[in-house]
Amino acid sequence: MRVEEVIKSAEITLKPLFEEIEETALFNQEKVLKAFSEERIAMRHFMQSNGYGYGDEGRESLGKVFAHAFGAESAIVSPALLSGTHTITVALFGVLRPNDRALIITGTPYDTIRKVLWGEGNGSFKDFKISFDTVELKDGKVDFSAVAKALNKHDYKMVYIQRSRGYELRDSFTVEEIEKMCSFVREQGFKGCIFCDNCYGEFCERREPTEVGCDFMAGSLIKNPGGGLAPTGGYIAGKKSVLELVEGRLTAPSVGAEVGSYSYGYRLFYQGLFLAPHTVAQILKGGLLIGACLESLGYETYPKADKIPADITRAVRFDTEKQLTDFIVSVQECSPVDSFVRPEAWDMPGYDNKVIMAAGTFVSGATSELSADAPIREPYVAYFQGGLTYEHCKIACKRILLKLL
Repeated sequence: MRVEEVIKSAEITLKPLFEEIEETALFNQEKVLKAFSEERIAMRHFMQSNGYGYGDEGRESLGKVFAHAFGAESAIVSPALLSGTHTITVALFGVLRPNDRALIITGTPYDTIRKVLWGEGNGSFKDFKISFDTVELKDGKVDFSAVAKALNKHDYKMVYIQRSRGYELRDSFTVEEIEKMCSFVREQGFKGCIFCDNCYGEFCERREPTEVGCDFMAGSLIKNPGGGLAPTGGYIAGKKSVLELVEGRLTAPSVGAEVGSYSYGYRLFYQGLFLAPHTVAQILKGGLLIGACLESLGYETYPKADKIPADITRAVRFDTEKQLTDFIVSVQECSPVDSFVRPEAWDMPGYDNKVIMAAGTFVSGATSELSADAPIREPYVAYFQGGLTYEHCKIACKRILLKLL
């Protein structure tokens, strides 16, 4: 069968899922538009600021728009948050204090978070005598029995949920599953706060974790909510009482959210959020197409291409390191930027294994744009995500298939 026929067949099969994704995008677009309208966003909110940033309307209203869009009481949106890992670190340090204990109920977290929690002598939470316990997953799902035992054993300040799979060979968690986690934890008598690492999940569904029981959540703007336009930054959204603590960590306890300037202006952050529901729909459709085509060739993908994923990432399992690297190289070759560059595995900061990464993106490292990465270890699994337009994903799919065949 020719590559074009494989793609056409996949598109026909996926049509019902594509229609459902488009309906979700319409729902979320209306939600975001309402947030803009309620906050009376005007041209003045896009203007740059400098110095302390006192009275910076652009910064203040951007946080309010994000809060409305995510069903939260309050939100911090800042270009000073440099990555998802940095944003999560700020959020956690804002709430946790020495001798506090937190429970991670979704298994061992993503590689770059591990040294933040358990590093030695690097300013980690462990260095500050803040403990994180982990309940491992059971067949890729939360082990509620083990969670109940852990909650009854210790007095925890926080329960931590990671929505995405990270570098694990499992499906990411749906908002419905996160709602069940929150309800279960509260049923056990837990009185602390519930945090969700929401990276890669924004606008994939009609609800966000802050709408189903999470007290606060965090994510990166060069992933879903930046819409492919945000040049940097992160957000933290949730209950106002929690966000006030985090504001003191982001800046200083004496000034909180009263300061913060950005001399380049805020238009791209606003416009990126406005485009995010549509962009995420493009990503989800593109990821389903590539996944379905790879499955038709016998490759194993997570999640299966017969259902809409809970976030924008997809895992593909290969038999050999060469197959893995060929896939990564093929993604780089069909990128709009640095298509001529050949990716090589290297020791990336925060990772335990060498990582090979395809990221020919307009914004460096933006996973809202078509990209792929993989740790060089068995099983050989590549993780791809992004794609600002379905058309780009479709062209990339053709080239990927030709490369693998």
